[in-house]
Amino acid sequence: MGKELATKYDPSQNEEKWYKTWLEEGYFKAESDPEKKPYSIVIPPPNVTGKLHLGHAWDTTMQDLLIRFKRMQGYDALYLPGMDHAGIATQAKVDAKLREQGKSRYDLGREKFLEVAWDWKKEYSGFIRKQWAKLGLSLDYSRERFTLDEGLSKAVRKVFVDLYNKGLIYRGTYIINWDPAARTALSDIEVIYKEIPGHLWHVNYPLSDGSGSIQIATTRPETMLGDTAIAVHPEDERYKDIVGKTAILPLVGREIPIVADSYVDQSFGTGAVKITPAHDPNDFEVGMRHNLPQILVIDITGKMNENAGKYQGLDREECRKQIVKDLEASGALAYVEEHTHAVGHSERTGVVVEPFLSTQWFVKMKPLAEASLNNQKSDDKVNFVPERFEKQFSHWMENIRDWCISRQLWWGHRIPAWYHKQTGEVYVGMEAPKDVENWKQDEDVLDTWFSSALWPFSTMGWPDEEAADYKRYFPTDTLVTGYDIIPFWVARMIFQSIEFTGKRPFRDTLIHGLVRDEQGRKMSKSLGNGIDPMDVIAKYGADALRYTLATGTTPGQDLTFQWSKVEANWNFANKIWNASRFVIMNLEGFTLKDMDLSGERSVADRWILTRLNTTIEKVTALYETYDFGEAGHYLYQFIWDDFCDWYIEMAKLPLYGEDDTAKKTTKSVLTYVLDKILKLLHPIMPFVTEEIWQHIPHEGETIMHSEWPVAVAEWSDPEADKEMAALQNVIRSVRNIRAEMNVAPKKPVDLLIKTATDRETKIFEQNKTYIERFCNPSALEIGTAIQAPEKAVSAVISGADIYLPLSGLINLDDEISRLNKELDKMNAEVERVEKKLNNPRFVDKAPEQVVNQEREKQADYLQKRDKLQARIAELQA
Repeated sequence: MGKELATKYDPSQNEEKWYKTWLEEGYFKAESDPEKKPYSIVIPPPNVTGKLHLGHAWDTTMQDLLIRFKRMQGYDALYLPGMDHAGIATQAKVDAKLREQGKSRYDLGREKFLEVAWDWKKEYSGFIRKQWAKLGLSLDYSRERFTLDEGLSKAVRKVFVDLYNKGLIYRGTYIINWDPAARTALSDIEVIYKEIPGHLWHVNYPLSDGSGSIQIATTRPETMLGDTAIAVHPEDERYKDIVGKTAILPLVGREIPIVADSYVDQSFGTGAVKITPAHDPNDFEVGMRHNLPQILVIDITGKMNENAGKYQGLDREECRKQIVKDLEASGALAYVEEHTHAVGHSERTGVVVEPFLSTQWFVKMKPLAEASLNNQKSDDKVNFVPERFEKQFSHWMENIRDWCISRQLWWGHRIPAWYHKQTGEVYVGMEAPKDVENWKQDEDVLDTWFSSALWPFSTMGWPDEEAADYKRYFPTDTLVTGYDIIPFWVARMIFQSIEFTGKRPFRDTLIHGLVRDEQGRKMSKSLGNGIDPMDVIAKYGADALRYTLATGTTPGQDLTFQWSKVEANWNFANKIWNASRFVIMNLEGFTLKDMDLSGERSVADRWILTRLNTTIEKVTALYETYDFGEAGHYLYQFIWDDFCDWYIEMAKLPLYGEDDTAKKTTKSVLTYVLDKILKLLHPIMPFVTEEIWQHIPHEGETIMHSEWPVAVAEWSDPEADKEMAALQNVIRSVRNIRAEMNVAPKKPVDLLIKTATDRETKIFEQNKTYIERFCNPSALEIGTAIQAPEKAVSAVISGADIYLPLSGLINLDDEISRLNKELDKMNAEVERVEKKLNNPRFVDKAPEQVVNQEREKQADYLQKRDKLQARIAELQA
């Protein structure tokens, strides 16, 4: 226990000091203690492409809150850190770095390029660890993992080989999404569709027999070079006579068939469509049904290839312009119309995605999806919080397509497949073939999400099912992530875990939204509205940022980031600091041995202990159900209003009095309540709570290993709650009257309290010292027989009428006007509660306790209204 807190809280010095101490003392390490129940969270691994943003800060703050909470509850809590190699994203960054040096990865070759990429990883993983430290994350660094480390690579190879041997991984030629900038395949969910204004070009294809022409409409004239048919709907009367004929492909002169296929939308364009099987997924399916050739006319860089004839070498956009000119010159272009349509863009590089016929590796998804959907009907299901997000998961799984998992990159897990140089035989295995010189390994790597999907169990030592961490901490307990990656990551973790471990990967998945700016816009580089969490911490400290992020919204909703909220929460931290400083200054020489709550306690003591019990129960329940926003607001109200504004002020009377027994009791209550406040708040605000806790009497080395508060039944005193409420009503009423009448708090005034019954008289008489301290009366009268003074300002509270004879200071008409305003408010309250009680749906369906509470309010409001009406009548007489 320290002597005294500094006069001002300095987050920068305090935070760095404590994080270093926590690390050095090994406080973050999971203990593997068999006497404790395990609780685990794996961090969603950030990409080693850059620095963390506010979304990461929000995500990890909630994870750390849960870990600190569970650790204090006595769990063996593991918060496992790690990072993702992020194939395309990292390779794009390294490529850009090389371009700045006038080089490309092809100049270096694969091995040298990978050395540069590993150097990049080392540099940026260092940045990320520093940011984790700044945020105060209690990560067990002794267990840190990386998706390309040897253990995880072994898990990736095993999953690939096992799925291949089960027939769930296959190699095939299909239309895939191709990123010409990164020169790699993309999965469907790595494509972002944007509405782009464009054109619909109507082109006449002459019939081969010279009997006329057929008109098609296309948004991509450059792909017509790869057309191998024209399709019409089999029920389209306009074209029934030409189905089976052939047409001449303009500019190329190739003869192509006219086929009938129900895929065609008769109402779009002319009802006739060009079929380009190598550059459109739907055309590919039509081509397969009609046995059409597949002609690729665009290469992996987005340029026209040798099949494009004279257009070879042109960029696809340049080719489009040239073809339109040539069609116009030839007379084949009928007309052009404006047309807005959805165009796929690469999530990583932003370029327009090219549908591309390519040989790739795929995962057959239907059996895996069905197993996951069936698991959601069992007791071992993954619980989505909020529950509505399970529908998003199920919808994606029910409509899933096979997953293209190969990527034409160098940075990533190399596909464990080899091709025999002479026979072309394919070998898939955990290790290379023995006669490796006769085999060539597949050049491609796996989609980043393939390894990320194994994260909850591969990080625990799987595929070694006897690994200590895997046996103890898997399945994990809670995954915290955003709703935007439910299909990318959450769904994939679920189906891979069900397939390979037979268990769900986590019990709960807490889903949150996006961080938005004050205008409600998503934060992005293009808008320039992103905020670096490190800038926020530099200005206000990590605790203020964490409190803002943890309590700023409800589960599943987006969070609007406002600097004003961070500042308000920084003020909250300072409020706690100043209140604690007052307590500590009054604890000189007071130790744990001096703690004694068994003696006579004042109404303020009994009330604050009652309110503390309620707060402990509420906050614990809200943390358990992930409602951190409500927990934070509840704590805020208890700390700021109940403890700081009321109890500390009332505690000053015995602290500064002559009764040593009362002093000791007050110090005990102050210490006890402050200790519990700091513990309740620690998961959200770890730094300021640790610093303060070290200055008050305590057991143990660190607050993070102290016991979580539990409500003590003997401290609950409903009568103290009621007595305190009565006292607060008196004090608030007098303060309000003084403020309205512009009478300074220091100016003594007469105070009369006319009580409804002897019970209220007893309460106020027993607690006269508080009324005298906070109301500053020159004379105080309490009783049931008090007569209302002729000229006085009054207030009506539950169980009493308050009178302040302010003769010469009040205007009778003003006082009547003020009371009429109070009457209007009370009438509104009466109307509201009566409307509720007159509603049969409320009375019949609401719990009896709730209905009774409303009836009690009704009786109280009616009594107050009667008193206000009577007082107004007196003054008007």
